[in-house]
Amino acid sequence: QVQLVESGGGSVQAGGSLRLSCAASGSIRSINAMAWYRQAPGKQRVLVARISRGGSTNYADSVKGRFTISRDNAKNTQSLQMNSLKPEDTAVYYCYAEIVALTRYFGDDFWGQGTQVTVSL
Repeated sequence: QVQLVESGGGSVQAGGSLRLSCAASGSIRSINAMAWYRQAPGKQRVLVARISRGGSTNYADSVKGRFTISRDNAKNTQSLQMNSLKPEDTAVYYCYAEIVALTRYFGDDFWGQGTQVTVSL
C-alpha cells in the first residue's frame, strides 16, 4: 500500500517561514513528478510548485522567489520551504506524487492528507 504522509505546517506571522515535508512509503518502484498544491477556503485546489525526478522545477507566479521545492530520490521525500509568507498563502497544502508501485508499470496519482498553513498579520 503506497501512501504519502505530510508533516510541518502551522501558524506563523506574515514575513515568517515554514517548511513542509512529505514522505512516500510502501511498495514503490519509482516516483516521477512530485508537487505541492494548496486549497484556500471556497477556492479550487491549485498548483504551488512541482519538481521532476531529474530536479526541474516550476512554481506558481504568486510564490516565485519565496518558496523552494526540493526532493530526495533516495529517501522518497520532498519538501517545500516557504519564506516571506503572506496572509494570502493561508490554505490547506497537499503533497502530490506520481508513483509507480511495484505491482504496476505506470504511475498513479497519490495525495497526502493535507496540512493547514495559516499566516496572520
